[in-house]
Amino acid sequence: MDDASIDLHRAARDAAYSMPIDKIDPADPELFRTDTMWPYFERLRKEDPVHWAESEFEDVGGYWSVTKYNDIMAIDTNHQVFSSDPTIVLPDPAEDFNLPMFIAMDPPKHDVQRKTVSPIVAPQHLAYLEPIIRERSAAILDSLPIGEPFDWVDKVSIELTTMTLATLFDFPWEDRRKLTRWSDVATAGPDSGLFSSSDPEVAEQERRQELFECVDYFMRLWNERVNAPPQPDLISMLAHGESTRNMDRMEYLGNLILLIVGGNDTTRNTISGSILALSQNPDQERILRADPEKMIPAMVSETIRWQTPLAYMRRTALEDYEIGGKTIKKGQKVAMWYVSGNRDEDVIERPNDYWIERPRVRQHLSFGFGIHRCVGNRLAELQLKIIWEEILARFPRIEVMGPPRRVNSSFVKGYEYLPVIIPTRN
Repeated sequence: MDDASIDLHRAARDAAYSMPIDKIDPADPELFRTDTMWPYFERLRKEDPVHWAESEFEDVGGYWSVTKYNDIMAIDTNHQVFSSDPTIVLPDPAEDFNLPMFIAMDPPKHDVQRKTVSPIVAPQHLAYLEPIIRERSAAILDSLPIGEPFDWVDKVSIELTTMTLATLFDFPWEDRRKLTRWSDVATAGPDSGLFSSSDPEVAEQERRQELFECVDYFMRLWNERVNAPPQPDLISMLAHGESTRNMDRMEYLGNLILLIVGGNDTTRNTISGSILALSQNPDQERILRADPEKMIPAMVSETIRWQTPLAYMRRTALEDYEIGGKTIKKGQKVAMWYVSGNRDEDVIERPNDYWIERPRVRQHLSFGFGIHRCVGNRLAELQLKIIWEEILARFPRIEVMGPPRRVNSSFVKGYEYLPVIIPTRN
C-alpha cells in the first residue's frame, strides 16, 4: 500500500470513529470505490451491530444494517419473516420499471423458478463444462503479453466469465461482450461512468434503454428455442419450463439480469481479487505455489470470503422482529452486510488476514444461506480453481503494477481495472 493509500485509510478510520454513529451510512458507494468502508463496519460490529441508517439517497431512505455473522445468518435463513420481495437491493424499484426475478421472490414461486434453471449447474453439467473452461482458460492465458503491462480485469477475468456465460445461454459467440455490458449496466448508478451523463434522470433513461435492448435480443433467442426441442441451455430451460414459459417481458428481463449478473459479475471480481490478494500477501502465494494441488481449493474459498463479491443482500420484514436488542418493524428494509459478516472477529479467526491455510476455510457468507443461497456457487469455484491451475502451470510470477480501480457501488464489490505485468523469464 502506497503513502497516499495509507493516508486515505487513516483518514477514513478517523472519520468512522469521530462521527456520530447514527450518521453512518454504509450504503454510500463512495466508501466502496475508495475501499474505505472497513472501519465503519468495524465500528458498527462493535457498537451497534443492528444499526438504523438514514440514507441521503432518496430511493433508499431508512434501512437496518446488520453487520455480525450470526445475526446475518439468522435473517438469511428466516424467509418466513424476511422477504426478498420486491428486490434484493436497497433502492426501491421504480413503479414503472419493476423487474421480477426469482431471487427477489418468496416461495412457492421462487422455488419452482429456481428449480427450472438449477440443472445448468448440476454436477453432471459441471463435469461437461470443466474441460471447456480449461481449454478457454489456457487459450486466454497463452494470448497474454509477456513483459508488457495490461489490464487483468479485461483480458482475463471478464473474458473467461463472459465466455462461460455465453456457453450457459448458448449465446451468439461474436456478441458475447454484450453480456458484459448488460451486466455492468444492470447494477450501475448514475455516477458509474457508464452513461453519457451523471444526471440521475438521464442515466436512468439510458440504463432502461440498454436493458430493453437486452430483453429484445434475448426475446429473439427465446422465440428460436421455444419452437425447437428442449436443450440444456438457460434460454431453452426458461422457454420450456412450466413455471417460466409464460413470463411477461419484464419478468423475463428480471430473470435474465439475475442470471447475467450472478453468472458474470461475481466470478470475474473474485478472479481479479485473487490476483490482488496474492500480490499483497506474497507469503500466501509461496504456500500456494509450494503445494497447488492441496492449496488451490483452499485459496479459492479464502478469496471468495476475502473478496465478498456482493457486499450485501436486502430483505424486507413481513412482521416485527427483535434481534440484537432492536425491533425491526414490519415493512422496514434490512441490509445483510456479507462483507462485514465475513470480517466478524467473534466468528472468524484473523478475519482481516488473507490466510489460505485457515481452519474452516469454507466458512463464509459470500454465497448467502437459506433458500436464496447462490445457485451457481460450484460453478464460480470451478472457474477460479481452473484458472489458477492454468496460471501456476505457466507463470512463475504475475506482478500488480498499481492500485485497482474499483466499482462505484455498495452492492457489487468489484474492480473495473487492475494493471499487471507478467515478467519475462530470466
